[in-house]
Amino acid sequence: MKSGIVGLPNVGKSTLFNCLSSAKSQIANFPFCTIESKIGVVNVPDPRLNRLEALINPERVIPATVEIADIAGLVKGASKGEGLGNQFLANIRETDAIIHVLRCFDDDNIVHVDGSVNPIRDKETIDIELQLKDLEVVEKRLEKVKRAARTGDKDAQKELTVLKLLHKSLEATVSVRAIELSVDERLNYVKPLQLITDKPVLYVCNVDESAAATGNDYVDQVKTTVADENAKVLVLAVATEADINELDTYEERQMFLEDLGLDEPGAAKLIRAAYTLLNLETYFTAGVKEVRAWTISAGTTAPQAAGVIHTDFEKGFIRAEVISYSVYDEYGSEQKVKEAGKARVEGKDYIVQDGDVMHFRFNV
Repeated sequence: MKSGIVGLPNVGKSTLFNCLSSAKSQIANFPFCTIESKIGVVNVPDPRLNRLEALINPERVIPATVEIADIAGLVKGASKGEGLGNQFLANIRETDAIIHVLRCFDDDNIVHVDGSVNPIRDKETIDIELQLKDLEVVEKRLEKVKRAARTGDKDAQKELTVLKLLHKSLEATVSVRAIELSVDERLNYVKPLQLITDKPVLYVCNVDESAAATGNDYVDQVKTTVADENAKVLVLAVATEADINELDTYEERQMFLEDLGLDEPGAAKLIRAAYTLLNLETYFTAGVKEVRAWTISAGTTAPQAAGVIHTDFEKGFIRAEVISYSVYDEYGSEQKVKEAGKARVEGKDYIVQDGDVMHFRFNV
């Protein structure tokens, strides 16, 4: 599961990527600095993992991770191949969620590809190019389904109704994620098309240091504009985050954050937001050898969760011994939880909950 950082050239995408990942992207004050998409594997900050480490004192701790891709900037006409359009659109189609960076600060020393700062215009530029590309996909599918619908195929007729709605909405510059559809319609007719504007999106408002804690007028404009999109907005001073990362000690970084009125780095909030955006959850395995966070999709069953560790665990699944994180935190150890009768045994139909501490019993 992978999130892609997108936006116009020169809005801070690569600087943000470098804050998140050890895989460094080049940073420069001109458009199309990033040409090849780069991928970083980023640890997901989780206070629960820190607490389990403190309680158990294991030999090693392994956090959950999420993949973040830095994708080349996009300009008007990308859907027709302008700039790096074809490459951009191919790269973004491969991601599962979008982190859309919008420039929300004034600085005459940093070039804007359109000559002025206007995050709403910038957002619309990207949206329209993605919508035009999706429109191409829908039109191709429409032609095929129309023929099947004319033969009396009931399923084709249902799909045709959905495709016509998609086509009308995209022509009206409405992204697919904002269209009202039933769960079945999305699953059966929209998901197979892999439309770019159907992907969940997080808008990152890149502000200057003075607006890191409070936002600014640009941010307010963005929040108003995306209110009907079912999307989240995160305020982040990307250049300041980069400066914080350069400090040598944790204490220095914390002092810098406190001066800005922040309780933690914005990058940590963004990573967790990306994790949620991808509909991911975490369960833990915990022992003296290792405390580890495992990544699963929301709605995963106990055998499927076991299979994340090893396929044999899923094939030979017998049962799962489960302790809710809040219970583990309250009692302070697995032994005390069991003595209190708070540990549970769950079977094959159990849906793993975010934060469960689990042991699997299996037979191969």
